Amino acid sequence: MPEHEIVKTLVFETDAKKPLIVLMHGDREVSTKQLARFLDVKRIEPCDEATAGRHTGYQFGGTSPFGTRHSLPVYAERSIFALPRILINGGKRGFLIEIDPAVLKKVLHAVEVDVAVTSP
Repeated sequence: MPEHEIVKTLVFETDAKKPLIVLMHGDREVSTKQLARFLDVKRIEPCDEATAGRHTGYQFGGTSPFGTRHSLPVYAERSIFALPRILINGGKRGFLIEIDPAVLKKVLHAVEVDVAVTSP
């Protein structure tokens, strides 16, 4: 499966320590500056392993956007929805599920964003 069709579940916090999830292509990174502008906050930073686990209830590296411990806003890179199918983490390391990207929008109420940058 192409890395572009594997979607990462990333946990971030705003400068006010409000957690959120970003869904991103496996071969892309999140521009925290663009995301901060979109959310109208000063700064966005990735959560460390312990903080991400507290917010989601999942082990770091096995985070799924489904069934998180706390209800978190979900933002998804817009181009994900153009794909016919994706693989996304199912809740533990190495466990990926194949789904139609439309499910993300329907079930998670994912907000589309344009915050991708090419991985180095």
